[in-house]
This record gives sequence, structure tokens and C-alpha cells, in this order.
Amino acid sequence: MNTLDREIPLTPAAHSNAALHQRKTSTLSARRWKETLLGYIFLAPSLLLFVVFLFYPLVQSVYLSVHETDPRGRVAGYVGLDNFIDIFTSEKFYKSLEVTGLFTLLTVPTGIALSLLLAALTHNHLRGMRIFQFIFSLPVVLSVGTSAVIWMMLYHPSVGMLNYLLSLAGVQPVAWLTDPKLALLSVSLMTIWMNLGFTYIVLLSGLQGIPDDIYDSAKIDGAGPFRTFVQIIMPLLSPTLFFVLIVSIIGAFQSFGQIHILTKGGPVDSTDVLVYSLYQDAFINFRFGTGSAQALVLFVLILILTIVQFKAFERNVHYQ
Repeated sequence: MNTLDREIPLTPAAHSNAALHQRKTSTLSARRWKETLLGYIFLAPSLLLFVVFLFYPLVQSVYLSVHETDPRGRVAGYVGLDNFIDIFTSEKFYKSLEVTGLFTLLTVPTGIALSLLLAALTHNHLRGMRIFQFIFSLPVVLSVGTSAVIWMMLYHPSVGMLNYLLSLAGVQPVAWLTDPKLALLSVSLMTIWMNLGFTYIVLLSGLQGIPDDIYDSAKIDGAGPFRTFVQIIMPLLSPTLFFVLIVSIIGAFQSFGQIHILTKGGPVDSTDVLVYSLYQDAFINFRFGTGSAQALVLFVLILILTIVQFKAFERNVHYQ
């Protein structure tokens, strides 16, 4: 008992209240611990998947990037930063980086602009619009492999639909995938169509999240459809556009499946993007150390590019 208790003796009721308060505090603390433990139990499957399929491969890539490996992927010796030096002194790396940048410029702005146009045209509540929304969303259900095979048939030099339509117009057949000047453009067209469904759905959802009162107020103020869309809707849609921009650029830098199926990096390395170059080094030439180093370089490039986008464009994003 402290001095205060000796000077002012506590009544039995005060002792009872203090004991009750202490029991409530301990009960609340135990409940919080149980809730925290329950939360970690529910998170355990996701955390396990992240560890197995994300964190462990990342650590293993860092480990392999500073080692030399044999064709079976076993570590043969420590090489330090030699793999990174080989990458940054290789002309092929800068060529792949150039192709990746051009591929991103061809696919991302065009895909976003086309998706935004289709979303704006099908946003109204006219009868039958649901059918068009369903049609424009269809590419999202197709895998990369399926989409690539479909476009490979369309691009076929002799029996492809595109060359058949050109022949009806009196135009000579085009070597879509074997001409170094057209191969990257052809793959870009296929990628724009493949990503159209996801981008369209996201932008359409953003437009549908804008209250109808804003459109009505703009009409009352005398603003036309174009002015309303540019000066009112676009700022309100800027968070969605910002999200789509970041995701599309990351996806463009990670594109692999359609290039592997359609062109295999050719002709004359005209479609040899960074991910396909990484694949060739690691799984064709069995240089797993160099491939891991390239994967880390690609990760850093995407990270830097994403940070630059946040610094440059987020200030123009208007959150409601």
C-alpha cells in the first residue's frame, strides 16, 4: 500500500471498482491479442504464398546475380558484380531497352486513348449499350497465349484475314511478323487489343462513379458535351487514368507471352524486349546468373519509372 492509501484509506466500494477496472483492462487486452492472432491466422495462407512465390524468388535472384552457374542452375562460383558489368557494357541490353521503350510508347498511350473513347461512347444509358459494353470487355477473358494464337492466324502471310482484306482492296500481302519494320508494330497492335478489355472496364467504372448531378449541372450552365468532358469529367477521372497509366507501363515492360509466340524476339531482334532477352539468357543460354541480374535491373527500372510517374503526375490528380 502506498502513502496515499495509508493517508486516505480506500473504502470497500473503491477497492471493488479498482479491481473491476483492472479486470476490464486485462479482458480488453486479452481480446485485442486474440483479434490480432486471429488476423494473422487469416493472413497466414496469403503470407505463405507471398513468401514462396515472391520473397524467396527475389532473394534467390539476388543470390544468383552475383554468382556464375552451370547449365543445371547450380552455383559454380562467386563473380561479384561481373554479371551487372556485362549487362551495362552489352550493346544488346541497350538495344533491348530501346525496343522496350518503343513498344511501351506504341501500346500504352494508344490503348488508354482508345479505351477512354470507347468508355465515353458507351457510358450513357441508352438502350442496348450493355451489349457494346460486353463486346468491348471480351478481350479481358482471353489469356495471352490464346490472344497471340488468334492474331498469329490473322497475320498469316497467305491465309490470314488481314492480307485477304488487303487483297480485296488490290494491295499486295504484307509480311506482318517477318518484316523488321513491321514486326514490332504488329505485336503492338495485338497487345493493344489484348489489354483493351481491362483498361476499358476500369475507365468505364471510373466514369460510372461520377455522379449524374455533375452532368446535369454542366448542362444547366450551358457547357457542351466536349467542354464538359474535358474540363469537368477528365479531372474527376484523373485518379483512374493515373492508375491505368502506371499499370499499363508496368505491364508493357513485363510483356513476354505474345512476343514469344508471335516473333520469338525477331526478326533481327526487332521485337527483342528486355523480358525476352532475360528469358534467352536464363533458359536458352543457361546463364542463370546473368538472367537474374537482368531481372533485378528490370525491377529497378520499373521501380524508378513508377516513382518518377508519381512525382511528375500525381500533383495533377484530383482526388474527390
